Amino acid sequence: MSLPPLLHTKDTLPNGLRVVTVETPHLHSAILSVYVRSGSRHESSELMGISHFLEHMFFRGSERYRDTVEMNARVEEAGGNLNGITTRDHGYYYTPLHPGQLEVGFEVIGDMLATPRLVQIETERQIILEEMLDEVDETGRDIDIDNLSKAMLFAGNGLAHKIAGTPKTVKRIGLEDLREHHRRMYVGPNLVLACAGPISRSQVLELAERHFGRLPAAGEPPAEALPLPPPPGPTVNLLDHEDSQQTEMRLNFLAPPEHDPDFPALLLARRILDDGLSSRLPFEVVEKRGLAYALHAGIDTYSDLSLFEVEVACAHQKVPTVLATIGDVLGGFASDGPTAAELDRAKRRYRMGLEFALDSASDLAGWFGGTELWRPAETFEERVARVEAVTADDLRRVCTKIFSRSNLHMMLVGRGGGRAEQKLKRQASELPLPK
Repeated sequence: MSLPPLLHTKDTLPNGLRVVTVETPHLHSAILSVYVRSGSRHESSELMGISHFLEHMFFRGSERYRDTVEMNARVEEAGGNLNGITTRDHGYYYTPLHPGQLEVGFEVIGDMLATPRLVQIETERQIILEEMLDEVDETGRDIDIDNLSKAMLFAGNGLAHKIAGTPKTVKRIGLEDLREHHRRMYVGPNLVLACAGPISRSQVLELAERHFGRLPAAGEPPAEALPLPPPPGPTVNLLDHEDSQQTEMRLNFLAPPEHDPDFPALLLARRILDDGLSSRLPFEVVEKRGLAYALHAGIDTYSDLSLFEVEVACAHQKVPTVLATIGDVLGGFASDGPTAAELDRAKRRYRMGLEFALDSASDLAGWFGGTELWRPAETFEERVARVEAVTADDLRRVCTKIFSRSNLHMMLVGRGGGRAEQKLKRQASELPLPK
């Protein structure tokens, strides 16, 4: 049975802004999302966190909406909820909307991105500094395992930068820095507008031209230097955090980007390894042995690479046993591959996930609009065809390459210090993973 066809189109305004429309007449809500190729990857070390800082400042008011209350009230009256997110390689602004109130979202987001007031900077600076406290211990030391993992993997590259920056860089960022970052990044060619819901292409294009046509046309998407590969693994770094009640552990494996021919095999590997409590990793670590409350495996994607990550938190004394269990599962999977039943189940569940996305305007905008920042998105039918073509031999080949000891880079936050780290390094070098 084929997936229902989706009517999606891409147009480009005279200023270079790409406009993606996904027409879904069966839905009863719409979403407007605007994606910008601006994240911590594109920042200097001195101004680390400026993309995130500017994202905050957009909500302080614009030429038409003088403050955050006026701006948010306008969107909320239309059934929406204004949001913004900054990541390492992009940012996005979005709101769900009642289909009959579509122009409100275009009007507000268009105005805030084109003509931000950039007022109350010191107040927003304090809010960001408070937000950053979630990532540090009582001494101000970073204990966020994602920050630490990226710093370990991508040293010397913008992908190692913290999204929010550091207290030092956040205190350094001034009004002129924000204005310059806005001038450089928020230009038509560096943005993608996506709208999904019971809407029409002509309606979306008219609103996009009216409310986003004034964005500058000058400028090009920022360069993204490919990070140098880390030294061959296994790499083990343990940050000693004596006050922690558990050790947080993340196993990182460098993997191919989304457009690579091997990526569909990676998607299926993730589903076989962690797609519910009956899949291999959570069953062995959580359900069978009771070593942890939960375990998560996922894929973190960028334009030029991805990361396969396995993350778990457990009692300090259980770390060697948890690591050994994960190593056994990954090594066995790379060696033997999936069973026929596992491969069939993973493909069916992946396809079901795409079918579920047909009921989500947000998912559709992200699939077709977010991807457009770097390349045209595959249709659902094209992705399903690639996934269906994956064989058990493909999975063995790809997983043998990815889940190798030389490609293992571990970050831990817990107790034990240097002695525990050395023991884990020895253990990692002996895991039953491909060489």
